[in-house]
Amino acid sequence: MKLLLIYNPHAASGRAAQLLLGITAGLEKFAQLDIRVTRQAGEAGELVAHSDLAGFDGVVAAGGDGTLFEVLNGLYRHERQNRLPLGLIPVGTGNAFARELGLMPGDWEKGMEIIRAGHLQALDVGRVKTASEIFYFLNIIGLGFPVDAMKTAKKLKKMGKSAYSVAVLIEMLKLKSYRLSIEIDGEIIKQDNIFVEVSNTRYTGTSFLIAPGAKLDDGLLDVTLLRSLPRLRLLRLFPTIYSGRHVDFDEVSTYQARKINIMAPQNEQLSPDGEFHGETPVSITCLEKDLQFFTPSSHVGASLARDCKSVLCARPAEIIKNREQGSLLQRPDYPTSSMAPFFN
Repeated sequence: MKLLLIYNPHAASGRAAQLLLGITAGLEKFAQLDIRVTRQAGEAGELVAHSDLAGFDGVVAAGGDGTLFEVLNGLYRHERQNRLPLGLIPVGTGNAFARELGLMPGDWEKGMEIIRAGHLQALDVGRVKTASEIFYFLNIIGLGFPVDAMKTAKKLKKMGKSAYSVAVLIEMLKLKSYRLSIEIDGEIIKQDNIFVEVSNTRYTGTSFLIAPGAKLDDGLLDVTLLRSLPRLRLLRLFPTIYSGRHVDFDEVSTYQARKINIMAPQNEQLSPDGEFHGETPVSITCLEKDLQFFTPSSHVGASLARDCKSVLCARPAEIIKNREQGSLLQRPDYPTSSMAPFFN
């Protein structure tokens, strides 16, 4: 096996640098390595994009969710037939995607074992189109409150995995809503909103079970909307995200869809996979089983069902919108025609 290893020594506030020798030695027990160590943000994607992938059996991202995001987008700059299977070794502060592989932050040895086993599975990938670019995500993309919390969490990164939780509490004090216009598989929704999260996986921020029913290989993205609500109500809702019970709140609506268009608010910062990248308006599409990934030998979709207790994955029937039922919330006054060229 020959692997291209993209290693981010700055992950986990620089603590990942201490693991480089141990990880490379472990991988070299079963694979021939070409090691590329990143020096700055954004370099991981460029390293992959400009590498000749011929002769390699896979690309491995060693870092957090941000490193994985960059490597993924570097892969998608290659022609489809040249894209290699992707593997993950979690050594970052945020490793939300790693949880879908049964890995927790610091489980780098288990990550190597998954790659050694060589089991591949085709996983869904999110495709994002803004007015100026196209990019991809594996985990989640959000706007509104989560982005504000992320900006604050970046300043608190030395707190480790608790940084995001503390940031959320800080942002609650500055709570603001916005007028949302969104189309979900043809259904139009317009409401005062706190956040939008479009998920390919269940977790965000490593510990928040934002989309308890999401699966990586079902051809659908899970959409979570939070309508405007008082601070005290949000304070009650916030702890339930750890268990996935936030979906039971009346202010929360969840959907499953293949395509999501967000028309308003405009010029709003997007946050794919824990990064700040892109602005609204935006079109988000699920690319079903589009990328081969090194996964545990058991089927990822099945393992998610086992790992997530049924009581947490259950969703109230009244907030699940079946895309086959047609447009439930079509508004005749909604200006769809003016945005049609962008979203096609």
